[in-house]
Amino acid sequence: MACFDAAAQYSRSRIQFDRPIGGFQLVQAKLADMLTEITKAQLLCIQLGRLKEKGSVKPEQISLAKRNNCEIALDIAREARDLLGANGITAEYPVMRHMCNLESVKTYEGTHNIHTLVLGEAVTGIAAYR
Repeated sequence: MACFDAAAQYSRSRIQFDRPIGGFQLVQAKLADMLTEITKAQLLCIQLGRLKEKGSVKPEQISLAKRNNCEIALDIAREARDLLGANGITAEYPVMRHMCNLESVKTYEGTHNIHTLVLGEAVTGIAAYR
């Protein structure tokens, strides 16, 4: 959310060709895509929380959420960095810091590939990692 918020705010304040860049179709499309993916990731977490409260959450569902949400967060951070242009890599905005943190989260949360294998086993019934 911090990356999305920084990109949205920047798009309203950064003037190019006598208007905010948020007035350009491609920028608005990127922001709309980012918000859509954030919302879907949040809804996935809400549903998993509900399943956990009922005691019916499965490990592969947790893997699905970790795999998806970490990847989406990293994609959004990269897209925000791109929207901010050269400012996307400066310490003035939180985007690059979050992007670097998310790269490590992708590894310590079980890695994208391991979660992929857990999901593959849940779908096929065959463990590819054994």
